[in-house]
Amino acid sequence: MGAVLAAVLAASLAGCSSTGGKRAEERAAQAAEGRSAVNTPRWTFAMVTHSGDGDTFWDIVQKGAKQAAVKDNINFLYSHSDEGQQQAELVQTAIDKKVDGLIVSLAKPDSMKTVVAKAVKAGIPVITVNSGSAESKAFGALTHIGQDESIAGEAVGDELNTRKREKVLCVLHEQGNVGHEQRCAGAKKTFGGTMQNLYVDGTNMPDVQASIEAKLDSDKSIDAVVTLGAPFAAAAVKAKKTAGSKAEIDTFDLNASVATGLQDKSLGFAVDQQPYLQGYEAVDLLWLYRYNQNVLGGGLPVLTGPQVITAEDADALAEYTNRGTR
Repeated sequence: MGAVLAAVLAASLAGCSSTGGKRAEERAAQAAEGRSAVNTPRWTFAMVTHSGDGDTFWDIVQKGAKQAAVKDNINFLYSHSDEGQQQAELVQTAIDKKVDGLIVSLAKPDSMKTVVAKAVKAGIPVITVNSGSAESKAFGALTHIGQDESIAGEAVGDELNTRKREKVLCVLHEQGNVGHEQRCAGAKKTFGGTMQNLYVDGTNMPDVQASIEAKLDSDKSIDAVVTLGAPFAAAAVKAKKTAGSKAEIDTFDLNASVATGLQDKSLGFAVDQQPYLQGYEAVDLLWLYRYNQNVLGGGLPVLTGPQVITAEDADALAEYTNRGTR
């Protein structure tokens, strides 16, 4: 039996080397040189997100999307606004351009419902990404790519229990973002201690730091702070130091700064939802739909997280966070 299997495997490898393997090598080489690996038409896909200016999380999403766009011969357009009405207007602009595919985040679904319906009615395939898993199907999207925010929050609550925390501050940096509310609510659901929300202005980092600092200074019993985005973890670390607090700082999302913080123990843990994968898969799945009418997920969201990252994991991820893909 072993000899037969070995022979079959050898034949398979030989076949791959002479045909499929060569094609795969050619496609990889083309993509590495910034050339398309396919011969499908030059379709245009637009991504419109709820990102504010300077949000490194969405820089990573874009890197994934752009890499897939190169491979798939896609003209990729990106725009963003953290104001729901402005985001909807940007989607309308993409519809007016008659794009071939649309990727949107639904952090503020009430603002986006009508315009997403317009895109679907116009025959533009839509994939939702990052925020809006609960609304995606109802709005007519093909699928949703991201993490379930409630499940991610529950994972945070479990991790806080493991670390024997008792009183936690959950810092929300964007008013009206349903995903942020779901994260803190999920954490409260599984956390055995007490947790309170702190709302801050995420577009004003000094204000974020001052607000966290004031809370830590007035309540020394807070033993953990959870921020909902990687850029805000650094502000929380500074606030902790200034307030003379002993609270552990934890965060959602990962970047190079967070990886460093995990390594030097200024941060306890991070919850990674793999933003590069969200961007890459969104473009790739739209291409697959346009090319072959493929839909992934079977009507359910395609999950990219959560993954709890600790100091033990940070070293292995350092290469990828430094290049901006994790």
